[in-house]
Amino acid sequence: MSEQDAADAAGESVEDEPGDAATDTEGSDEEQTAAAENGAAADVDAVEEELAGAADVDGDLVERVAESDSESVAHELAALRTRVEGLEDQLDAREEELDDVTAKLKRKQADFQNYKKRMEKRREQEKQRATEDLVERLLDVRDNLVRALDQDDADAADIRSGVETTLSQFDRVLADENVDVVDPEPGDEVDPHTHEVLMRVESDQPEGTVDDVHRPGYVMAEKVIQTAQVTVSDGE
Repeated sequence: MSEQDAADAAGESVEDEPGDAATDTEGSDEEQTAAAENGAAADVDAVEEELAGAADVDGDLVERVAESDSESVAHELAALRTRVEGLEDQLDAREEELDDVTAKLKRKQADFQNYKKRMEKRREQEKQRATEDLVERLLDVRDNLVRALDQDDADAADIRSGVETTLSQFDRVLADENVDVVDPEPGDEVDPHTHEVLMRVESDQPEGTVDDVHRPGYVMAEKVIQTAQVTVSDGE
């Protein structure tokens, strides 16, 4: 081979190398472009999935976002944030108001319970005082009866006079307590509410009327606390 042929062969060899490099570069660009396209497609899919999920929350909002430009979307998002903040402030205010009302209600309930306890205690004290007052007045009656029995040298007339005085005193105590004595007279009509019929007897009183009183009755504040036991005439 001559020197010229060797040079030509070398030149052809050198010219072939840039072609191979260009082929390699073109292959690398195509791979990068494909990778970029695949990444963009994945991003689009991700966005579509997010939009599809958001559609369950507010489809109208998604449509407005898809149809609006970025500036409109920014304004709408800002308005939504402001609205959400306002609603949160209202919610906080309502919760504070609810807490305040709940606290006031608990205080009112506690005050009412304390009031009920005070009233119950006061009624019990008044009841005890009323009983104490009644006992004090009955003690005078008892003392008078004891004094009447202690009069060994007194005759029957004196004892009877003392007992009658004591009975009058006792009746005044009952009257002060709003107690009425049920002591019907012979011939009075029978009252089924205040009279207890023991038996029917032959009598000169009209038939069906009271013949005699075995035990008097008592009514306190329109409540019968003891019925009068009577016998009723069966006629002649």
